[in-house]
Amino acid sequence: MHLPRRLALASGIMFAAGAAFAQDHQEAQAQAKLAATQWLALADAGQFGDTWDQAAAPIQALISKPKWVSVLQAVRTPLGSVQTRQLKSADFTKTLPGAPDGAYVVIRFETQFANKASAVETLTPMKGEDGAWRVSGYFIK
Repeated sequence: MHLPRRLALASGIMFAAGAAFAQDHQEAQAQAKLAATQWLALADAGQFGDTWDQAAAPIQALISKPKWVSVLQAVRTPLGSVQTRQLKSADFTKTLPGAPDGAYVVIRFETQFANKASAVETLTPMKGEDGAWRVSGYFIK
C-alpha cells in the first residue's frame, strides 16, 4: 500500500473513531438530560425525599436524607413554582473539581420561578457503575 492510500485509510479510521466518540457523548448527554429533568420534576413537585432517593451515591453518602430534605426545602420553597425553564447548556466531562474521575454532564437551565425572575440551575448527573445516570450535584444561582 503506498503512502497516500495509508494516510487516507488512517484518516478514515480517525474520522470514524471521532464520529463514534461524538455519538457516545450525544447519547450520554441525552440520558443525563433525561435524568436531570426527571429529578427536577420531583423537586418542582416538592418531593424532596424522592430527589434524595433518585440521587447519585456520592450525595447519599455525603448527606443524610432528612438533612437533604431540610436543605432543599429551605432553598426551593421560597422561590415558588417554576414559571419557565430553558436548557442553557449540557457539557460532557470526565473530571470535576473535588469529584472522582467518571462520566458527568454539567447541565445548566435558565429558570424563572414565581418569586425569582432569573435563576440558573446547575445539575450534574453522573453515570453510575450500573450504567444509570443520576444527579450528583444541584445548585441554584
